[in-house]
Amino acid sequence: MPTSTDLPLLCPVCSGQLVFSDANAGGSTAPGQHRLACTSGHSFDAARQGYFNLLVGKGTAFEADTAGMVEARFNFLGHAHYRRLAEAVAAAVVPCISEERAVVLDSGTGTGHYLRVLLDTAAAQGRPVSAVGLDISKFALRRAARLNPEAVNLVWDVWQPLPLANRSVDAVTVVFAPRNPPEFARVLRPTGRLVVVTPRDGHLAEIAAMTGMLAIEEGKDVRLAAAMGRHFDLEASSDVDIPLALTRPEAADLAFMGPAGHHLERREIVERLEDRAEPVRTEAKFRLLVFRPKNVAAA
Repeated sequence: MPTSTDLPLLCPVCSGQLVFSDANAGGSTAPGQHRLACTSGHSFDAARQGYFNLLVGKGTAFEADTAGMVEARFNFLGHAHYRRLAEAVAAAVVPCISEERAVVLDSGTGTGHYLRVLLDTAAAQGRPVSAVGLDISKFALRRAARLNPEAVNLVWDVWQPLPLANRSVDAVTVVFAPRNPPEFARVLRPTGRLVVVTPRDGHLAEIAAMTGMLAIEEGKDVRLAAAMGRHFDLEASSDVDIPLALTRPEAADLAFMGPAGHHLERREIVERLEDRAEPVRTEAKFRLLVFRPKNVAAA
């Protein structure tokens, strides 16, 4: 369960402040669990695995990652293949956080591996930080809550208003996840930063050709710049390239853990790789972008 219970969380029903309360007071949850509740009486019990589901109403049209996709991602990232990327994200974020009561939002936290490295990096530098991890997939948050028990892990749809107070967050990280620029700008403090990671042209090209992974959309960088331009100014951009030499099961996990997992069965990917010699070689190509809120003085 989270080590920090003083976070700027908002009730998704009434927008009142959400605070941690004694889950056993009402007798509806097991000992050791927690509940988030507001003064209007809306409450959300922690799932057995440690995350909270704040989704209310009709739900979301966004397609969540399946249990199989999440397992593939957990296995692949657990072997530290993308460790260099996680360290680059942490290096971009940690200098931006405040020295006291720092808060980081990991939007689209997935299995929590990138946030784990960020939290460890901040702690090693003597800069403790509270963290909120959002994801639409309950399967992902089951993993994230175990990996990052000190964070508050929430099932949430990033296209809805974020359950966080205005100007309450030092940094927002978005690694291969949907982006909601107006909401990110709203929750960021004036000195805050938004760190976005996207794939570049040629990302995993060799494995994509073997397995039927979706290609990188043309013009994606232009659309990203246009979407961010109303709310953010680009402060820095850097590329992270990671050569990969994988076993066939690792290559299958890599293909299945992304968008291909929504339209291909894992067995299909495994079959397409079964005649390939090991190691299966490819290169991951990422772009890391750091944005600062626009027109802070006038906001």
